Order: sequence, then structure tokens, then C-alpha cells
Amino acid sequence: MDRSALAEATARKTAEHGGQVSAEDVERVLEALFGTVTDAGALAEALRRDQSVSLMGFGSFHLENGTAVLRPGQALTEYLNGDVD
Repeated sequence: MDRSALAEATARKTAEHGGQVSAEDVERVLEALFGTVTDAGALAEALRRDQSVSLMGFGSFHLENGTAVLRPGQALTEYLNGDVD
């Protein structure tokens, strides 16, 4: 799934929960969070400052030997293992 497909899926999922946000707005948020090739996002900036970033249930991002690593959270792990519908 590329960034555009993720933005569209996120906009659809938001609508399912009664919200309304455009795919274009989601793309801007994704750029601010993850960045682009030429402009670091908030996540990369935090990791560069040797901070970890935790997203409740999803997981945490941190550095290990100079490499960004995602440690999945319990909710994500359970969903991927089929423990949650």
C-alpha cells in the first residue's frame, strides 16, 4: 500500500466512524508525521533526538544501532494474530 492508498483507506475508515476528512488532508498529516525524502517528519525528528515514539496499542518506534525499529503494540499484535475481529 503506497501513501495515496493509505490516505484513501484512512479517509474511508474515518467516514465509517462518523468523521469526515479528505484523503488530501490525510496525506498532509502523513507527510507531517513520516516526512518525505527532502523533509523529515515529526517521527524522524524525534528519533534523531534519540526519543522513542509510542502510539498506544499500535507500537513504538525507537533507534537500535542507528536503525529505526517498530516494536508492535499489544493491539496490533493481537489483530495480526487473528485474536481480535
